[in-house]
Amino acid sequence: MSNPDSFIEEVTEEVRRDRLFGLFRKYGWIGGVVVVALVGGAAWSEWSKSRAEARAQGFGDAIIDALDTGTPEERRAALSAITADGEQTALLQLILASDPDEDRAATLAALDSVAGDSRLPVSYRDLAVLRRVLVGGAEMPIADRRAALQPVAAAGRPYRTLAEEQLAYLLVEEGKTDEAISAMIRVIQDQESSGQLRARLGQMVTALGGSLSDSSSG
Repeated sequence: MSNPDSFIEEVTEEVRRDRLFGLFRKYGWIGGVVVVALVGGAAWSEWSKSRAEARAQGFGDAIIDALDTGTPEERRAALSAITADGEQTALLQLILASDPDEDRAATLAALDSVAGDSRLPVSYRDLAVLRRVLVGGAEMPIADRRAALQPVAAAGRPYRTLAEEQLAYLLVEEGKTDEAISAMIRVIQDQESSGQLRARLGQMVTALGGSLSDSSSG
């Protein structure tokens, strides 16, 4: 070539290409591994998702079959025999706790099991606490019920307003009617309270001789 610059550029390009091919031969396997990992990861994700769905469906079918069993004792035995873990266990325990009239001791034990399991989401545990307080009723000292409900009524908890409702009812039990009415009105004014909860507490306020005019302004 007559042009030295063109010659240098061509040589430089050849050297660069040779180096690139050399690097590819030396490290090209990394790209293959990445591709295999991506494809394998996608396949694993789909398999895991399919397996989880099948497991959930099987769990649901087992619960339905158990609830279709004859007597309450047979239903409870069938439910207890279902294989479950993690959150499924919590759901199963809550279902087992749904019929306290049939077996109060078993109901309370099931609810205590869910409420005390720190591995479970707070939503399950709080729901179990609420149910435990309701099932325990007057047989559970007011101080114990209040101590159980107060954490559930903390800001950001999923069943906060329901717990506040129960705390207001404790004030009624204690004969603190004015405080109970004020507490109920606060829950009625709470933006997170459901329409059903507001209606229920509105009736209670009226029954206790209170006025809903304070709540309608909030």
